[in-house]
Amino acid sequence: MRVTTLLMSTLLVTGCRPAVGPGPSDPPRLLPAQPGLPALPMAVTNNAVVAVPTAAGTHLLSFLGLGAGKTWRDPLSAGFHLAPGQTTWRPIADVPGPAGRLAGAAVAVAGVAYVFGGYTVAEDGSERSVESVHAYDPASGRYQVRAPMPIPVDDAVALVYADRYVYLVSGWHDLGNVNLVQLYDTRADTWTQATPFPGTPVFGHAGGIVADTMVIADGVRIEVGASGRRSFAISGEAYIGRVDEADPRRIEWHRLPPHPGRPRYRMAATGVAGGGGTVVFAGGADNPYNYDGVGYDGVPAEPSDRIFGYALADGRWRELARLPVASMDHRGLLEVDGHLVLVGGMRAGQAVTAEVVSLPWPP
Repeated sequence: MRVTTLLMSTLLVTGCRPAVGPGPSDPPRLLPAQPGLPALPMAVTNNAVVAVPTAAGTHLLSFLGLGAGKTWRDPLSAGFHLAPGQTTWRPIADVPGPAGRLAGAAVAVAGVAYVFGGYTVAEDGSERSVESVHAYDPASGRYQVRAPMPIPVDDAVALVYADRYVYLVSGWHDLGNVNLVQLYDTRADTWTQATPFPGTPVFGHAGGIVADTMVIADGVRIEVGASGRRSFAISGEAYIGRVDEADPRRIEWHRLPPHPGRPRYRMAATGVAGGGGTVVFAGGADNPYNYDGVGYDGVPAEPSDRIFGYALADGRWRELARLPVASMDHRGLLEVDGHLVLVGGMRAGQAVTAEVVSLPWPP
């Protein structure tokens, strides 16, 4: 479980642009699941998922995660691949590096999937953030070792800019959250530090990017009581960041008002370019929980079915729709051929699922 013995030091910066409030919206309607995408070969949650567009079509990939048993024995190294035109996922080679981990991240850059970090769980419940980075080519089925993260993080948000750079925003490092924004150049295979995340450092937050603009929301923060004892609490902070075209290390951050509804943990999210651009968030839980789905307060977490988004064109939050089934414990939301796709995750009762849910988009 996450331990609470050390608070990471942070450097905080703040924006000064006035925030805009949530916009009006019609009551969200239930989105029907669309047929056509098969289930994974096994139930898995907290898996790093990615859609890799190529000339041959879009490859869907799932890496790492946690199996249905939800114990320290159940973190996975497994990968699965749904190739264009295929009707079943096939197992691929395990992700190299420390065996069995969850809360990693995956993104697509120039036809290749990049897999970042995650954490391992020992029998005594202790966790270790993993520094490993690998590139996976869906055409050859091979992994390539890439430069490791300077500060290993898990439960971070990974975002791609200019089909070259990857931002890892905040996240958990071994014993506490960090406010770092680590910038990886996929062409040079090098790391630098970008403008730090201005909010309270968090893990299990969610976000997306459209062109040069990213939106980050929610997650779990550390609270320190008068006695010095630390605890975990849901964060309702949201921020918008704009990348400097001349220098991708520079991000202009500004705080946003809270989104509609309660703050959530481990939502699925992505940036959708159409209609002026929207960063879409789906599912998640409003009670922070350990990897088994049971809250740090001892109360089992339950998933949400809400979908909302931040519309970049008019700078407003909007309620968008409802999932056909409530879902949580996600590491990404995929955009595939005019649909948004959830791969695996947890359902009601903390049940791990193999199902792949495809939703029509826009709603």
